[in-house]
Amino acid sequence: MSRLFVSTTVRRRDIGWFILSFLLPLLSLRWAEAQQLRKIHVAIPAITPAAAPFAIAKDRGYYREEGLDVDLIVMPSAVGIQALIGGNVSFSTQGGAGLLPALRGAPIRLLFSAYRRPMYWLYARAEIRSVGDLKGKKVGVSSIGSGPDSLLRDVLKKQGLEGGRDVVILPVGSGIARFYALQAGSVDAAMLSIPANFMAQEGGYRQLVSFIDQDMVELQGSILASLQLLESEPALAEKFLRGSVKGFRILRDNRAVTTQVLVRFLKLKEDAVAKIYDVIRPGLTPDGTLSEELQKKSLEHILARVGLKEPPRLETIFDFSLARKVNDELQARGWRP
Repeated sequence: MSRLFVSTTVRRRDIGWFILSFLLPLLSLRWAEAQQLRKIHVAIPAITPAAAPFAIAKDRGYYREEGLDVDLIVMPSAVGIQALIGGNVSFSTQGGAGLLPALRGAPIRLLFSAYRRPMYWLYARAEIRSVGDLKGKKVGVSSIGSGPDSLLRDVLKKQGLEGGRDVVILPVGSGIARFYALQAGSVDAAMLSIPANFMAQEGGYRQLVSFIDQDMVELQGSILASLQLLESEPALAEKFLRGSVKGFRILRDNRAVTTQVLVRFLKLKEDAVAKIYDVIRPGLTPDGTLSEELQKKSLEHILARVGLKEPPRLETIFDFSLARKVNDELQARGWRP
C-alpha cells in the first residue's frame, strides 16, 4: 500500500513538473509580449458607432499585431482636441471637432476618416414642429466647437437664426447624455447620435432634421495627430493607422463580425446593432481618405466661424498620405478581413 502511495505521489509530482515546464515558457512569452507592447492613449468622443473602426481593431488584436496596447478614452470633443494638442493623448478620433482649431492654426492634421456623412439627428419636444420654432429655445450639443455644434449652427443659419443669440446652445455631454437632458427638460431639443436617436423616436420626440440625409460632409471616426508626433514618430502613426484601417475594412466589408464586436462595445442587443449597422454603412468613406472636393466640402459649414471666405491650403488641414500608403500595402499583400 505504501509503495502504491509513493508511486502515485511521484507520478503526480512528475505530472506537476511537466505542466509547469510546459506552462512557464508560455507565461514568460506572454509576459515578454506585454512588456514589448507600447501603451498609447487615444481619445474617442463617446461609446458610439463613430468609434467602431478603433473598437474593432482593438477587439480583433490588430493594434497588438503592430506592437501597440491602445487605450480608448472617452473625452468630450473639445477636451479630446486639447489633450491631443497638449500631448496627453497620442491620437484623437474627434473628426469634425478638430477642423475648427486646425483652421485657426492648431498644429494638427487629419489623417483618416471612416465616415463622411453626418450621423446626427435633431430631435425636439413634440410641440416644436420646425427648426424655426427653436427661436428662444435651448438646444443641447456635446460641446461647443464640436461637429454637432457646427452642424446645428449651420442649419439654424439657413432658417435665419443665429446660434448663441436667437437659440441658446448648451454643452450637455456626449453619447446618450444629450437624450437624457432632453428627457429631463434641461433642453428643448438636442443633437443626437446613435443610439440616442432611436431612443428619442421611441419616446415620442419629434425629428426636425436628419443630417445623414442632408447634402453635407461631416467627418467622424477620424484620426487626428499633432505635427510634433508626425515629425518625431512617423512609425507610430503608421502602426496606429495600419491597425485602424484593418478595423475599418472589417466595418466596411463584414457585417457579421462588426455586429458581434459592436454588441460588446455598445452594450446593445444584436438586433439593435444590426439596425444601427444598416443606418451607418452608407455613410462610410471608400477607404478612409477623401477627395479634394470632399475635403473642401467638409470645411464649408465652419469657415464663417473663423472669418474665412475660402479654405486655406488643404495640406495644412489634411494629410492622407499615410492612409493611402497603408491601403496600398494591404492591397498588395492581398489582406482580407
